[in-house]
Amino acid sequence: MTTDLAPAPTEPRAPSDRSPWHALGALCLGFFLILIDMTIVAVATPAVITSLHADVNQAIWVTSAYLLAYAVPVLITGRLGDRFGPRRLYLIGLVIFGLASLWCGLSGTVGMLIAARVAQGLGAALMAPQTMAIITRIFAPAVRGRALAMWGLTVGVSTLLGPLLGGILVGLLGWQWIFFMNVPFVALAIVLARRWVPVLGTCTQRFDWPGVALSGVGMFLLVFGIQEGHQRHWDHGILAMILGGLAVVAVFVWWQWRNRRAPLVPLGLFRDRNFSLGNVSIAIMGFVITAMGFPLMLYAQVVRGDSPTQAAMLLLPMAVCAIALARFVGRHTDRVHPRVLIGFGFVAMVASYVWLSVSMRVGSPLWTILLGTALMGVGNAFIWAPNSATTSRNLPLDQAGAGAGIYNATRQVGSVIGSAAVAVLMDSRLASYGLDVSGAAASGLTSLPAPVLGPFAKAMSQSMLLPAGLLVAGLVVVLFFERPQHPGFAPAE
Repeated sequence: MTTDLAPAPTEPRAPSDRSPWHALGALCLGFFLILIDMTIVAVATPAVITSLHADVNQAIWVTSAYLLAYAVPVLITGRLGDRFGPRRLYLIGLVIFGLASLWCGLSGTVGMLIAARVAQGLGAALMAPQTMAIITRIFAPAVRGRALAMWGLTVGVSTLLGPLLGGILVGLLGWQWIFFMNVPFVALAIVLARRWVPVLGTCTQRFDWPGVALSGVGMFLLVFGIQEGHQRHWDHGILAMILGGLAVVAVFVWWQWRNRRAPLVPLGLFRDRNFSLGNVSIAIMGFVITAMGFPLMLYAQVVRGDSPTQAAMLLLPMAVCAIALARFVGRHTDRVHPRVLIGFGFVAMVASYVWLSVSMRVGSPLWTILLGTALMGVGNAFIWAPNSATTSRNLPLDQAGAGAGIYNATRQVGSVIGSAAVAVLMDSRLASYGLDVSGAAASGLTSLPAPVLGPFAKAMSQSMLLPAGLLVAGLVVVLFFERPQHPGFAPAE
């Protein structure tokens, strides 16, 4: 294997007098757009159901299709960035994502919307690992932690602002504008990326085509089976698909171990304890953030009677707290042991989910919900950025794309499982109270009789305990983080 560190000759070189911090800003804009589309649809679910005459399961697939198309190829696209240049892959992904966003807004049927969301997800999969890989390569170790902290903060803030912006846009302009709004920002992101993001060297190694096939098939079977299982009542076909996916993934891991020349996923990366643990904790975060959106937004709109905009405003304290703490957390990412920062974040997240579960009742005071979401914002601020920095700090430069692909894939798989798991739990809890709304139209959801609101609220509140329990497991995981060993880490006195 040889590595050519010179820029690819077919791409223009970015101005050499520009700071890498400009490139970071350009990358974070595009990354923000693809991440916000993971959560922005949740608050628009009733509007989509009404406008496109869909049922709840079809509306959930509007989110699940994006997650599926994002998660399945992200391992491959990370390695493609190492091979063909991360800047080139990032720009291609931006173009696909922008065009697909326009298609989403113009969709007249739920089937067309789901197809457009698949295209959006493919564009996102091309972009996501390139952002992390470029940051790892252009920043020196002494400041890489702060840069990756800003990148990680983008993840946290986008997932928090998604429902908020979605509610405002749906309430004022209609659900189509949660997709139309992407188009001008994508255009700006392309201009900034071409201006500020440098062309980086590529690895002229053989590409692991068997690994590509195995990872794609395995991820698709596993993720699709998990997503579709609830709707098909976990029948034999779904179970066979999930087991088949696990078997293919096992073969893929075996092949990566055997392939010493050019593996798609260099297993040696997992010898770094922080890299391994960071991937577990980010998968948990992907799970819990996705799992939170559906029960909380349904509770707000069905039980409290909030409009989409009002429901989204419940998350305003979460976004404010996360943004307000960003500077403080970023400043301490390179100085405080990661288990302290991230561990505190998980404690705050557990407390917020338990508090919301207790508070989500008929007639609960507004301040109880706002306090819970504010605490959730505190927890997010202390997890996303430090976890990204800790996980990625020691990535070898020639494997930055592979490492970024792994990190994004684990987060996305966590999100997919979270979406499927909370759907199963909500349905189970509703059934336990004698309620069946799986095929209900939006009009049925928003006009439930008063005696039913209490059981509906209990079902939604109990669904919040699933992510709370998983967050406890995340807290245990991060307690095993090691102190970073690099010249830029300066322990606080």
